[in-house]
Amino acid sequence: MQLDPLLAQIDPEGEIPPVDRWHPDHLGEMDLTIAADGRWIHEGTPIARPRLVRLLSTILRREPDGDYVLVTPAERQRIRVEDRPFLVVDAERDEEGRWWLTTNVGDRLALDEAHRLVLSETPAGETVPEVAVRFGLAARLGRNVYYRLVEQAETRELDGGLLELGLTSRGSWQPLGRLDADARPGGEVP
Repeated sequence: MQLDPLLAQIDPEGEIPPVDRWHPDHLGEMDLTIAADGRWIHEGTPIARPRLVRLLSTILRREPDGDYVLVTPAERQRIRVEDRPFLVVDAERDEEGRWWLTTNVGDRLALDEAHRLVLSETPAGETVPEVAVRFGLAARLGRNVYYRLVEQAETRELDGGLLELGLTSRGSWQPLGRLDADARPGGEVP
């Protein structure tokens, strides 16, 4: 399928449409892959226009069966996602101690109970935090953001001698990773 007919059905103002309420019968396949590094690749060619990627991201959702689809009121197009559809590319802490995350497609969200960091495995087998964004979609922390947050992290001891690294935002603990006693210098709890 070509992108032009699909894009003609989208509001160009950049608002997130109510894709969770659209349930068209027509389901097709599109040769579009969201790579683990955040690139959107259509028919073998990376999409070079950030505005087009942002536009497409506004009509993306994850189906109950785990499939990712671009959806309009008239049709759904199944696409491939290698890991998570979005990457967190920036993080900042405000004066009130809340952490704000920005994705590679322009979503900005505060870490809180609704948007919690969750530890999960990447396709490469690394455990890296992700955060829920919208419509069943999540963003993986980019490496630079992950290390910046680890520099600000606190530690908490868990059952079994594990230490959890994380931070608090809007009163919610946000885990960044775990260490066992053997991995710590001297095997002691800091």
